[in-house]
Amino acid sequence: MPRQFGKIAFTPAVKAMQEKMGSRENYERFVAKGADNNSINPDLEQFISSMEGFYLGTVSSNGYPYIQFRGGKAGFLKILDPRTLGFADFRGNVQYISVGNLAENDKAFLFLMDYRHRRRLKILGRARVVEDDPVILARVRDTDYDATVERAIVFEIDGWDWNCPQHIPIRYSETEVEAMQTRIRELEKLLAAKNPNNVNTPDPLAPIN
Repeated sequence: MPRQFGKIAFTPAVKAMQEKMGSRENYERFVAKGADNNSINPDLEQFISSMEGFYLGTVSSNGYPYIQFRGGKAGFLKILDPRTLGFADFRGNVQYISVGNLAENDKAFLFLMDYRHRRRLKILGRARVVEDDPVILARVRDTDYDATVERAIVFEIDGWDWNCPQHIPIRYSETEVEAMQTRIRELEKLLAAKNPNNVNTPDPLAPIN
């Protein structure tokens, strides 16, 4: 358990519940001796750069959490420096709930899920809306995506932690499925070339009885 994440997440009420359930001693030790985990290391850099989506959590003035999915091509969540992430914000349903929440409370949460490899990353931090900084706006923009960037959301990392992979269903993206289908067709052609008369050639996709 990283030190900074635990310091933020383990409120008095959480500590009381951990004490009641018998896990407090272990977590106390992890927080005391664990790494800070408040900056991006090479493992995180590779993971974040491969993501095609994540969830952004903010808090409204009436105390309700709000979670919004953000998607794009791999790498659209930019690493601006070892402790800062950023992404372009485009026109959507024009509700502006996340942006409005950040105007009053900059505490935010990023949840990144890799279904294929069953990995999930939690990042706590503070986010701000950037509308008039051309340097930041240029850094979060993807030149091959033809859409107007209304603003950037810049996320300062306070602490991060990996979740265990238990119960994460294995799923594949459309791009990954297309790549597998292409590979299957290539293998079928190789099989057909080796057996041009198609005698007793098993179907590689047929179910096994």
